[in-house]
Amino acid sequence: MINQITKDRVATLFDQYKNLATDLENAIREIAIAEIPEMVYNSNAIENSTLTFKDTEDILLRDTIKKDHDIREVYEAKNLANITEYLLSTPVKQLNVELILSLHKMLLSGVRDDWAGRFRSGKEWVRVGAHVGANPDFVHKLMDTLVSDYKNLDDRYFLDIIAWFHAEFETIHPFNDGNGRMGRVLINLQLTKLGYPPIIIPNKGKRTSYYPAFDSYRTTGKYDDFTELFASQLIESLYKRITLLSSPKVIRLSAWAKANNITGNIAANKASRGTIPAFRMREKWMIAANYHEG
Repeated sequence: MINQITKDRVATLFDQYKNLATDLENAIREIAIAEIPEMVYNSNAIENSTLTFKDTEDILLRDTIKKDHDIREVYEAKNLANITEYLLSTPVKQLNVELILSLHKMLLSGVRDDWAGRFRSGKEWVRVGAHVGANPDFVHKLMDTLVSDYKNLDDRYFLDIIAWFHAEFETIHPFNDGNGRMGRVLINLQLTKLGYPPIIIPNKGKRTSYYPAFDSYRTTGKYDDFTELFASQLIESLYKRITLLSSPKVIRLSAWAKANNITGNIAANKASRGTIPAFRMREKWMIAANYHEG
């Protein structure tokens, strides 16, 4: 469970974000659309896609495809981008089983149409490493219960609820394919439903924070590591939007560090810990040029 200091930081930043975002719906939407390639790249890379960030940008922004890439990965990138933009372009949806299935159908369209938009059943068992997904005979019922329980958990901290849902969703592993990407889509659906901006789970941290959070949940039943990860990424997402909406100029963190006589390693450490309002944009740490510590 995250400490009160972190909760207070999230609350303070959220208040700043809401105040700045008033009457700036278009700006908020443009920021979110601009980060779709980064979001798609990271989510697919977590699932071991061979597409680089530049490849993903080429596919989504320039409709350019290298011949040596698996066409499946191209469809996966485009489909995930379409889902993300769809959720940004429509009123915030109420989470239910029907919506989860419809989004999954979009995700696997042209990839595995026979699996798209339906839960596992019959003899469709799945395994991820040492974890075996739920018995396919009970998947639909488990998902009905998960969604129902999620709607009734209004007495816990919002990130705890989202963390618990994500841990349970991935433990059930309801689909034959696309579980991880769907799980991360649902995190952002839940956040935006509450008025928060979307987050990006970074691929680079998957072996030090994301994967271990699953291991912890499956051995202890505790989802604290997910809450901490989501809080960290939400703080970064809020920093990004507050900075872009309020600062005249954004520069590379390395340039800021040099101008303020701070070593690059120290600045990067401060950024990763969220103790300065830095954020990643196109895989580079950025910060307001006029930011001063203290």
